[in-house]
Amino acid sequence: MSNATYPETTPATSTGQPQAATSIGDGTPATLTRADTLSPLEKTQVLLEAMPWLHAYRGSIIVVKYGGNAMINDQLRQAFAQDIRFLYEVGLRPVVVHGGGPQINQMLERLDLQAPFVDGYRVTTPEVMEVVRMVLTGKVQRELVGLLNVQDSVAVGISGEDAGLFQAEKRASAPGKDLGLVGDIVAVNPEPVLNMLSRGHIPVISSVAPDASDPKTVLNVNADAAAAALAGALPAQKLVILTDVEGLYQDFADKDSLIQRISASALEQLVPGLSSGMIPKVRACLDAVKAGVEKATIIDGRVAHSMLLEIVTDAGNGTEVVPDHLLEPGERHLVHRASANLA
Repeated sequence: MSNATYPETTPATSTGQPQAATSIGDGTPATLTRADTLSPLEKTQVLLEAMPWLHAYRGSIIVVKYGGNAMINDQLRQAFAQDIRFLYEVGLRPVVVHGGGPQINQMLERLDLQAPFVDGYRVTTPEVMEVVRMVLTGKVQRELVGLLNVQDSVAVGISGEDAGLFQAEKRASAPGKDLGLVGDIVAVNPEPVLNMLSRGHIPVISSVAPDASDPKTVLNVNADAAAAALAGALPAQKLVILTDVEGLYQDFADKDSLIQRISASALEQLVPGLSSGMIPKVRACLDAVKAGVEKATIIDGRVAHSMLLEIVTDAGNGTEVVPDHLLEPGERHLVHRASANLA
């Protein structure tokens, strides 16, 4: 496997339907499906294909990690909110855990604060932590809750600090690689989220958490890891992670190596060759399925409605990770999308 870097500027892939291109914040094309170009028959076929999947997931908890460039383009933000509301209206129980990397970067630049990344994690000084907390809970969360509540008030925003939802410990750093106030979640109390779901709400959760040994100290928690920990604790049937690439490649230089489906054991073997930016997302998927989540999927958040494509279509979207025990007898541990499309 190639130790390739997954650049954030990789062009979005086609979903196979007529699309209109727009641009996200860094100039990367965003792919927007034009529903008005579909014929009535094609629209009917889409609904019929979705029906068994909606039936299978009805009443299920779906944890969605919202992040990347999908957060900074108005059309993609609107599409994401529409997807969450659609899933909610047809009987699924979505839970959103969000990061805010692009917005944090913008605010740090405005304040002339440096926060480099080490092994995929942002070095977080006390000054940077103030910015992280402010941006996540005061800006990103409020904007997303507002989008979800356009029709009626169903979304509720909380953070990992609230109601004892998360507890974290400061991440141990290698010599010369002090990450500062970066934490790993060590405990999850799912009751606040379950209570909101039982009342018909959509929880929107910011990925910060109090230090278990010093609750007055707040730690910056990786949103992928937070989503995985919560998915396992609820438990959720599915974890979906939005990112800025089409999915996981066995070899990023080979576009035919995009993985459609992979077992947890096969994915563990690929981890050493992954780029640092992809490792937290892959680890989140592995942690989720090990905790009892049936499926975890990495999808391209630059494609509008990619979440619906993943959940309610036969082909799905991105790369799906499944626990080994759910594989059918004789089923391969790794399936590429290119070979699956030819089958």
